[in-house]
Amino acid sequence: MKKQAEEKPEGCVSKLRGITDAMDILGGKWKIQIVGMLSIRGKMRFMDLMREVDGIAAKMLSKELSNLELNMLVKRTVMETKPVTVEYELTAHGKTLDGIIADIGRWGVLHRKKVTGKE
Repeated sequence: MKKQAEEKPEGCVSKLRGITDAMDILGGKWKIQIVGMLSIRGKMRFMDLMREVDGIAAKMLSKELSNLELNMLVKRTVMETKPVTVEYELTAHGKTLDGIIADIGRWGVLHRKKVTGKE
């Protein structure tokens, strides 16, 4: 006899939907690193971001920044310099991720120590 699937409480459904939305926006190899770098450093030029986010290609950085801008987490400012300079910074909405990014970083340090056995 099959058990009927239990209905999830509305709070649970809402929380899972929120996790899915967050992962859709921040998922992948690069976005959290980019947001983290902007959180730590503040405004950064494109080439500076490329140097700091180890291993990212220019095309991928451009794509990820565009996606973060579309989701209102990053603001892009074109400076009228010669040559043209582009700066990126977190928006007020993007800065709401500061605590989450810091927590992920702390957890990552603890996790690395745990799995490598190095305190």
